[in-house]
Amino acid sequence: MKGLYFQQSSPGEEISFVFQERENLPDIKDNYVKLQVKACALSWINTKLLSEMKLEKEFFPVGREIAGVVLEVGSKVSFFHPDDEVVGILPLDSEESGVCEIVRIHEHYLVHKPEKVTWAEAAGVIRDGIRSYTALHSLSHLSPGKSVLIMDGASAFGTIAIQLAHHRGAKVISTAYSLEDKQYLERLRPAIGLKQPLVVRVIDVSNGKVDVAESCLEETGGIGVDIILDAGVRLYSKDDEPALKLHLLPHKHDIITLLGVGGHWITTEENLQLDPPDSHCLFLKGATVSFLNDEVWNLSNVQQGKYLCILKDVMEKLSSGVFRPLLDEPVPPYDARVSMEIVQKNQARKKQVIQF
Repeated sequence: MKGLYFQQSSPGEEISFVFQERENLPDIKDNYVKLQVKACALSWINTKLLSEMKLEKEFFPVGREIAGVVLEVGSKVSFFHPDDEVVGILPLDSEESGVCEIVRIHEHYLVHKPEKVTWAEAAGVIRDGIRSYTALHSLSHLSPGKSVLIMDGASAFGTIAIQLAHHRGAKVISTAYSLEDKQYLERLRPAIGLKQPLVVRVIDVSNGKVDVAESCLEETGGIGVDIILDAGVRLYSKDDEPALKLHLLPHKHDIITLLGVGGHWITTEENLQLDPPDSHCLFLKGATVSFLNDEVWNLSNVQQGKYLCILKDVMEKLSSGVFRPLLDEPVPPYDARVSMEIVQKNQARKKQVIQF
């Protein structure tokens, strides 16, 4: 059997994706499960994080969000049986490539897949579901009536975050990076209940002429938003930023300005730098800044039970129609390398899923 792996000759260089013949699976013992993969979703690989965690190797497996059928279980497995349909995320240090017909995985990384959910949907939503729960529940304690700004809402992750925030009774504002994105966000409706728009205001930033802070303050009557989930920010002056980033992303000062008293800023910017005046402004507002790193769930076993509860809840919301992922047409395994190259270059707006 072959699996998909990436190779990086040195840090900072572009990575290449290759199919490699993999070794035979070790015996399925203890709490491990042998799984026949039916679908695998592809996500951007944070090579810097892998390097910092000393997980570098010549060939690193690709494809971690998987859905499939249990073929065999170890002697200590208590949650699953052969022929069960399951979904989960391979841990960061896994030796297994999800773009492979058969994988070996610990039972504590899996939950049951609802019968009415397709393989592609299950694999395609699980990672973005975890990220959304981490951002909106664990880090910002979302509750009904809160106002939430979700940047780049027309992305695969942004779509799930919007659906979760709306389901929890929040007032959702979002930014759009193109006219197509704006139209998509304006068309979003819940699958159940009243057919009101999920997003109360879409801010089109594609032409660079709209002030995000001003628009949000106008929408909230001048008090600012309670929760901000960014998709990257500008840290420096106009002269020091790349043109594309300058065009679409808000400056960190704009985000601090539009944040309400006691607000939560959830950032995906791992190199965020705050100057003393920025910190002082956040102090005056009693606001918090949190970093969104969904890998933390599997870096420690302390919160394993909570992690599995979130996975189950994501599947329940997918089954009930609360979550409707933004998926591209599933592609066969032999096209996985091309799809992964697109994902790694951040050129895919829809979630890429490999279907076996």
